[in-house]
Amino acid sequence: MTDTKRIYVPSTPLPAPRTGLLTPFEPGTRTLEAGFQVAPPFKPLPIAIVFEKDTAVRLRDGVTLHLDVFRPVGDGPFPVIVAWSPYGKGQGTSVSVMGVFGLVGLDNGVVSGLEKFEAPDPAYWCAHGYAIANVDVRGVVDSEGDSVLWDRQEGRDCYDVIEWLAEQPWCDGKVGMSGTSYLAVSQWFTAAEQPPHLVAINPWEGVSDVYRDLVMRGGMPDTGFAQQLQDGSFFGTNQKEDILSEVAAYPLMTDLWEDKIPEFEKITVPAYVVASYSNTLHTAGTFRAWRRIASEQKWLRIHNSQEWPDYYDEQNVDDLRGFFDRFLKGDDNGWEQTPRVRYSVLDLEGGDRVALPADSFPPADAVSTKYYLDGRGRSLSTTIPSSAAEASYAVESNPNAVSFLTRFDEETVLVGYPKAHLFVEVRGSDDLDLFVLVQKLDRWGTPLQAFTVPNASAMAHDLTDHGATILRYKGSDGRLRVSARHLDEHLSTDDVPAHTFDRVEKLSEGEIVEIDIDLLPVGLAFHPGEQLRFVVSSRNLLGTLMPAIREYVGANSGQHVIHTGGVHPSYLQLPLQAAARQN
Repeated sequence: MTDTKRIYVPSTPLPAPRTGLLTPFEPGTRTLEAGFQVAPPFKPLPIAIVFEKDTAVRLRDGVTLHLDVFRPVGDGPFPVIVAWSPYGKGQGTSVSVMGVFGLVGLDNGVVSGLEKFEAPDPAYWCAHGYAIANVDVRGVVDSEGDSVLWDRQEGRDCYDVIEWLAEQPWCDGKVGMSGTSYLAVSQWFTAAEQPPHLVAINPWEGVSDVYRDLVMRGGMPDTGFAQQLQDGSFFGTNQKEDILSEVAAYPLMTDLWEDKIPEFEKITVPAYVVASYSNTLHTAGTFRAWRRIASEQKWLRIHNSQEWPDYYDEQNVDDLRGFFDRFLKGDDNGWEQTPRVRYSVLDLEGGDRVALPADSFPPADAVSTKYYLDGRGRSLSTTIPSSAAEASYAVESNPNAVSFLTRFDEETVLVGYPKAHLFVEVRGSDDLDLFVLVQKLDRWGTPLQAFTVPNASAMAHDLTDHGATILRYKGSDGRLRVSARHLDEHLSTDDVPAHTFDRVEKLSEGEIVEIDIDLLPVGLAFHPGEQLRFVVSSRNLLGTLMPAIREYVGANSGQHVIHTGGVHPSYLQLPLQAAARQN
């Protein structure tokens, strides 16, 4: 594999919208009394808290990081939960973070403002006997060094911080990690380093392969969110990793990208993993990590909303405390009786079911079932069409998509991993960027969607008509650049294909190739008479992950042809739950 090196660009100072009331560098220890309120919108502290601000920690390579520690008053000792991300440990009261809460419809009063963005709130956790450590990672704000984005260097850095925390007189030597998004991803890398005092982790939705999830999903250089992440964070005084230039320089899988995949087999600590079906950035990576980590004690909860409202929901925070009380405090609280999997089934008509217990995901009664495409009648059927037929579109035409329908006559539930297995051809070109989507339609054929956040305002509608997929769920999608179709025989399963992304295999004129496309996992109920639509297109069907992100446009030309029936039995594989009929 090619020896590749990271590329860096200069960092810039933290801008005003990302600056919170606790951002200024003011080392020292102080006590925040019960009732302290950092600013009027935020929750007052229920108890007095010791606040150790801008504490220096020296890493193994001599770089110094700074962290804030919040802990209960008293000698303790206390277990500590680490929040690891590049967003600035003092940003909880920033205009930016408050704006994100407003975007999803969260009241800023659900938190104290002392928390990092996407991190546990010290007000709650200190009141229950825990310390919280908010870290400014390498190269961020006042911490030294050059920052990196999601790789094993972060795992080594966090290892050193965890071991330093475990030695503090107020700490009982037990350390956990929690948080969503970036804070979830950093947990995969840290746990793989196996710091001796890391006892339990709580990754709450996060990618687990930077190449496959962030910058080259399906082999396409879709870097809109990566650009937002690079430009809109990692603020400091040194350098930050230039992930955009790295994608341009190293478009195939190299050791640089391998370094951004955690060693799942080395993750052995108890893990409480939280996922959703609806986050087009995080969903695939969260489920991948859940499948591959080696932890014998691991739990998965699949919710039906968006990660930020879910993370700060009072019931969910209490549920997480049961996990940490068991493993960080050693309480005999019966946590082990929690189902290993609690999944949701979306209805998209107000009838979602949540916290359904199972021993695995997919549940044991989910059966992968092939629905064959019929290009003549544009239908899906469990029998192979006897006659071959083509379904095609010209990339520059309208529509530049073909779809296939099936109607369910009885109650049907999909729970698991959909997959598309297609025979495709391109005329007038040598490659295809294909986008696929599984949609639920009502009995009259109208597509059904649902907001994943409390905010369903007029503005939210405008934002999500096309794009902002984390705010409104429209179905399970997948994508593949066909020249990147080569499967990884070690990582692929019958349900979840994985591609090597280490070669380019262009198509010749008239060549028909067989491809597999993984779609995001699904939990979806269909009532009698409702329909499923499967769409294949040359365009990005869902748009961007978040508002204001540059949208990827497929590198397409010519005519795309989907071959069906006969010797080219293209199919959509769906996970049908055997016990689907409900009373």
